[in-house]
Amino acid sequence: MKSLFENEGYSEIKERANQLTENSERHWGKMEVGQMLYHCQQPLNVSLGKGKIKKQFFPLAFLFKKSLYNDKPWRQSLPTAKPFKTSETKDFNREKVELQKLIDEFHERKNQTVWDPHPLFGKFTPVQWGQMQYKHLDHHFRQFGV
Repeated sequence: MKSLFENEGYSEIKERANQLTENSERHWGKMEVGQMLYHCQQPLNVSLGKGKIKKQFFPLAFLFKKSLYNDKPWRQSLPTAKPFKTSETKDFNREKVELQKLIDEFHERKNQTVWDPHPLFGKFTPVQWGQMQYKHLDHHFRQFGV
């Protein structure tokens, strides 16, 4: 599985983000491209300790946890976690810049060995954090054809 901590995965994600335009059309789901860019910032914020998601008991978390960082792509139109949903129109250019900053900030922490637990899924290794963030971005970039 590729990782946002590895230079190859990081460079690929950055290139694909640069291919997104205001006119990028979704292949599935309901989000517009600006909303998707905003949505993709939220898991990065959580991993960087800036997230707004409260620690919760999620009884089936162990069933889903491995799917967050394994090699199997997520299926299309998966439901979005409630704290990460947005129905507001988002400014494409602003959200793209913000997402790119967060991708850079996350990648810069590639040598960090201690990470706070995820509020829903608990502890992840640094390797799993990098894979999970890559996989989430890959999923949504494929959603918009890049």
